[in-house]
Amino acid sequence: MTTAAGTPIPRFPDGFLWGVSTSAHQIEGAADRRERSVWDVFTAEPGRVKDGSTAAVACDHYHRYREDVALLAGLGVDAYRFSVSWPRVRSGDLDFYDRLVDELCAAGVRPVPTLFHWDLPAGLDWLERDTAARFADHVTTVAERLGDRVTRWITLNEPAEHTLLGHALGTHAPGRRLLFDALPVAHHQLLAHGLAVRALRAAGATGIGIANSHGPTWAASQEEADVQAAQFYDLLLNRLFADPLLLGRYPDGLGELMPGDVASDLKVIGEPLDWYGVNYYAPTRVGAPQGTEIEFGGVTMPAELPFSVRQIEGRPVTDFGWPVVPEGLTELLTGFRDRYGDRLPPVVITENGCAYEGLDDQDRIAYLDGHLRALHRAIEAGVDVRGYFVWSLLDNFEWAEGYARRFGLVHVDFETLTRTPKASYGWFQEVLRAQRGA
Repeated sequence: MTTAAGTPIPRFPDGFLWGVSTSAHQIEGAADRRERSVWDVFTAEPGRVKDGSTAAVACDHYHRYREDVALLAGLGVDAYRFSVSWPRVRSGDLDFYDRLVDELCAAGVRPVPTLFHWDLPAGLDWLERDTAARFADHVTTVAERLGDRVTRWITLNEPAEHTLLGHALGTHAPGRRLLFDALPVAHHQLLAHGLAVRALRAAGATGIGIANSHGPTWAASQEEADVQAAQFYDLLLNRLFADPLLLGRYPDGLGELMPGDVASDLKVIGEPLDWYGVNYYAPTRVGAPQGTEIEFGGVTMPAELPFSVRQIEGRPVTDFGWPVVPEGLTELLTGFRDRYGDRLPPVVITENGCAYEGLDDQDRIAYLDGHLRALHRAIEAGVDVRGYFVWSLLDNFEWAEGYARRFGLVHVDFETLTRTPKASYGWFQEVLRAQRGA
């Protein structure tokens, strides 16, 4: 079809997987039907969420899932990535996910569950090694219940952000400000991932991956201090979470900072993956520390960090203040191919999207259009990419931003819970029809 760029989106390979993503805490609501999570505790503390809201009701997907599955079917996606709430499973309510998966299968939409998307049960702590073992038990429970209908699994979502924002900077749940003392959180999540892979394999599952957030890191200048700061940032946000999974080792100097028998743990963390999920939003421009706190993209960066995040000039920005840089996706994927070679399994873009207001969301259309073209260029360059998921189906509870940022293809009126497809929904629907030759 003709798009915002004036020319049709290039044709993707046959069998390419098209989908949209959500997460349990952000859309389900029905908080009274599950145990409390660290996010329930966090949002109950005054000042933690910018608009003072909680996800107690959110989009009420728990009760309206049939309506939402109909939206998925109408959109024409192949797959739906959702997350399974660990607190809901602990409360004994796996029936909801049974119903959801059945509804998806009946609609011809492949279920792609994420087994942890930040809503850690209250009382558990990623600083404790035992949490990884408890997660493996959770995974076994879910796999035994849903495994007869699920052919693609995601263990964790964005352990980098959960570590950085939740435990190092304190802007997300559980609200800790540990800075580099948060490194054990990263290690225990990676260990949990490896144990989850083993649990899934033991349950007969295939199609196992992870959803990691990644983006190119650009030095603010060629000055040595800026280059070194950018390299360190890239180490923390990209390689710390990819190297152990794909190479079976931490980057130099980081393994020594991790708890426990790291060499033994790395054998678990490096369990082979069937595919590797990438969540991409934008590159990050990084320079030497400036000695002051910096507000960037809704996050306050402390002055004591050994780097500072800078704005990428000359680019449009989303309502979140994130720069729109589609070519960064091509750069990221070709860079991953060059760094990891044959250790990199097939890639799926598990999240890509943007925050904009309005039903006639032409900025979102332009964003998605540009990123699909950038993704196609990566495939043309030889990167084995097998799928693409838009974030997100619905406007939702956007963590510490509350309901102030809208990422959905479908507008949600949070007073009436009415769903209204936006212009971007219709645009993506037409893209999918064109990709299938319809």
